[in-house]
Amino acid sequence: MEVLRPQLIRIDGRNYRKNPVQEQTYQHEEDEEDFYQGSMECADEPCDAYEVEQTPQGFRSTVRAPSLLYKHIVGRRGDTRKKIEMETKTSISIPKPGEDGEIVITGQHRNGVISARTRIDVLLDTFRRKQPFTHFLAFFLNEVEVQEGFLRFQEEVLAKCSMDHGVDSSIFQNPKKLHLTIGMLVLLSEEEIQQTCEMLQKCKEEFIKLQELVDRVLERFQASGLIVKEWNSVKLHATVMNTLFRKDPNAEGRYNLYTADGKYIFKERESFDGRNILKLFENFYFGSLKLNSIHISQRFTIDSFGNYASCGQIDFS
Repeated sequence: MEVLRPQLIRIDGRNYRKNPVQEQTYQHEEDEEDFYQGSMECADEPCDAYEVEQTPQGFRSTVRAPSLLYKHIVGRRGDTRKKIEMETKTSISIPKPGEDGEIVITGQHRNGVISARTRIDVLLDTFRRKQPFTHFLAFFLNEVEVQEGFLRFQEEVLAKCSMDHGVDSSIFQNPKKLHLTIGMLVLLSEEEIQQTCEMLQKCKEEFIKLQELVDRVLERFQASGLIVKEWNSVKLHATVMNTLFRKDPNAEGRYNLYTADGKYIFKERESFDGRNILKLFENFYFGSLKLNSIHISQRFTIDSFGNYASCGQIDFS
């Protein structure tokens, strides 16, 4: 990372410069996490946008976070929490592992409480980005007509393009799992799943056109931190072929592993030559259906119909 061009991350509408978090691995201490190495500063506005309550003892602010992320605030042997407390002259109370609740920050000075809250938010955002995707927002394409069209597409591709490099039956999607992806989610608690359902309901009430709907859904979830921002607009797509299926028929696209500068790491795999497929099947008709609902689908699950299990949905008709 360049000193004069630090990475910026956006949390709750504010931009922050991200200083390095040094990661260390200790033998026999895989569960001990990285410890805090730097501070975070507001990049575009004063850090006074947080809700800070004045108390008889000083000031207080709370942060809601999934229990899975608590360990990143505590740090190895408590080093992260102690460092933030020392530098900001605050006290930080964190629920025990596995217990839901609020992280409570208290201190005698308002600026100190705000500084601690800022650092905690940035750490939570940093380590949330390193969690594997758990869910995704999608329109299901599970109508018989579309599934039959997909099977016909597979049959014709194999008949005409099976001699092309890497093209075989193993890279085709399971027709029961066909879907249009809106965005990938990291939901780490039941509360976040419920939050997702409520946000979808609001989007349904406020937006009408399909492209506007999915774009605004993406914006809302990016602002909430539940979807990592990559694009400014949704390009609705259905995966019909993927080389990940070659080794694992239940594979589900990319893995959200990050380098230190925030770039994706993709698992290496055998490629295939799709030029003839694009040329011969660019206008292939798979069928038609009404997009009646958006589902919150859980990865690596299957329902009784062979599709992804749905944790919630909003219906349009």
